[in-house]
Amino acid sequence: MNGVTPPVIHRVTALDLPVQSFAWPFAEARRADIDAHFSEKRREKPALWNGRVLLGRNPVFSGDLLSASYFETDFASFLAWRDWGFPDASVFNGFGMGALLCADDAFVLGEMGPHTANAGRIYFPSGTPDLDDIRDGAVDISGSVTRELEEETGLAPGEYDSEPHWHCFYTGSALAMIRVLRVNMPGDALRERIERNLASQRQPELSAIHVVRSARDLNSAMPRFVTAFIEAQLAFRP
Repeated sequence: MNGVTPPVIHRVTALDLPVQSFAWPFAEARRADIDAHFSEKRREKPALWNGRVLLGRNPVFSGDLLSASYFETDFASFLAWRDWGFPDASVFNGFGMGALLCADDAFVLGEMGPHTANAGRIYFPSGTPDLDDIRDGAVDISGSVTRELEEETGLAPGEYDSEPHWHCFYTGSALAMIRVLRVNMPGDALRERIERNLASQRQPELSAIHVVRSARDLNSAMPRFVTAFIEAQLAFRP
């Protein structure tokens, strides 16, 4: 698949992600095909919405700093780029993830619901940044994680402790910025709490909650950067 390479892992403490004006050649050249593709996807999943999202370009890792530029595009163009195998390798989907780590060292992940564009995939709370994640002209990944976490699980700021650094997994087409969020309760208790929150929602994004305690709990529905992160975390345990 074009634009996909084995995950490269960087650990950083600072993110510099300005949003800049950019006319995406892929989106302009394939406009008619993109619109037709999105119309087809909407017939399959009517809940899909063609909102505005932010994609990245030109990532640079320098010491403890990740720098990249972001630009605005529509979800239909992003979806076509993803579904067609990432034909433009000069851009990436750069998003934050909140790795929920419980008091008993269990990780808690969510399974995306059948009405979403990533149905059946299992990962930590996350989402492609959108215009609500822009602060002072730059993408606020920390704020994006906070927002996605509360939307997906009901956990609010103050109910977890964020580690200061980001584990960045760069595959070429994706850049996952993962921050460990420590929750002071056992994994099963957190799963039950999130499940109660999901039951109160009309159309929750998540359809199931998974608890991972060892490599035996990993499966193919989890993206490679998620399993690579968990494997690396497990390797440091006694």
